[in-house]
Amino acid sequence: MVETVAKRDYYEVLGLDRDASAGDVKKAFQRLAMKHHPDRDGGDEEKFKEISGAYQVLGDAEKRGAYDRFGHAGVDPNAGGGFNGASFSDVFGDVFGDIFAGATAGRGRRSVQRGADLRYGLELDLEQAVGGDSVEIRIPSLAACDPCDGSGAAPGTRPETCPECRGNGEVRVRSRAFGLDLYVKKTCPRCLGTGEVITEPCRQCRGTGRVKRRKTLSVRVPAGVHDGARFRLSGEGEAGFNGGPPGDCIVQIAVRDHPIFERDGMDLFCDVPISFVEAALGGELEVPTLDGRVRLSIPPETQTNKVFRLRNKGAPSARRRGVGDLLCRVVVETPVELTEGQKTQLRAFGEALAGNDHKHSPKGASWFKSVKEFFEGLAG
Repeated sequence: MVETVAKRDYYEVLGLDRDASAGDVKKAFQRLAMKHHPDRDGGDEEKFKEISGAYQVLGDAEKRGAYDRFGHAGVDPNAGGGFNGASFSDVFGDVFGDIFAGATAGRGRRSVQRGADLRYGLELDLEQAVGGDSVEIRIPSLAACDPCDGSGAAPGTRPETCPECRGNGEVRVRSRAFGLDLYVKKTCPRCLGTGEVITEPCRQCRGTGRVKRRKTLSVRVPAGVHDGARFRLSGEGEAGFNGGPPGDCIVQIAVRDHPIFERDGMDLFCDVPISFVEAALGGELEVPTLDGRVRLSIPPETQTNKVFRLRNKGAPSARRRGVGDLLCRVVVETPVELTEGQKTQLRAFGEALAGNDHKHSPKGASWFKSVKEFFEGLAG
């Protein structure tokens, strides 16, 4: 007499509630399959079969619906043990993708790879950035080795077919599960997937096919380039692997601070100090621009922070036409280190203005009036 062993509830096997989502079912199966896989330390082949059978039903929407309505009788009697027509990879692909990570490998000969890009920070003066320039830079790089022509093999020799994988770049690794011998493909550990090995490496590059070198590049800086701008020098990066194309050199601009000018887009700004007498009586000043000196007319009674605009004396743009302006902000400078005679004259001048604040200092008079009204309001 054959004794029938009752099957456990599939939700119980996976440790799930009956309203678990499809994502919860998959996550529970992956976690338990990794834990109980027979090829892992502490694995249990019987438990692995049980959770695999549960997932084969609950992981399929149609089978899960039948199981929810009729229990084990609602699904194929073989669903708990075998594959029931499903492919091995359909049922266990996600798990084995984790267990045998890196199992897939590129086949064939030594892979051709593009060289890495180089990055270079180029510092410029404001005059160079605004007017444009041609600058030579020296950069460290990896270039193709001349003696071996980038192959890595000693001159007169060639890379040989890898004896481990016979040139395939892959090896078969045995794994046992469900009482079956399984084989997966992994990258060949000897040739690292290239299919070739170098038995006599080049002495110059030690088998890498590349050597360190410094090369000089001429960089054309366009007029109006701004701080932080980047441009690419195609093919001026590191040499590729196994005959691959070189990378590029990416140049990033950094504009140094200027002692006189500040830049905002196409406009330049500068502060112009003027004396008290110049501010009161007016006059003419020479101010610098990137094109040379120009004369700036200061009208009488000019107040500090007054801004004068000089058209087309700013910076061009590397992206559009036109030239910006130069904006000069005058700053009235208070005289310092006065002699006693000068102080006496200033006191006499101040006394001459006394009583006519509303006429000679309209802003100051207006401000003091507002302050007075403010305090009167607080007192009231």
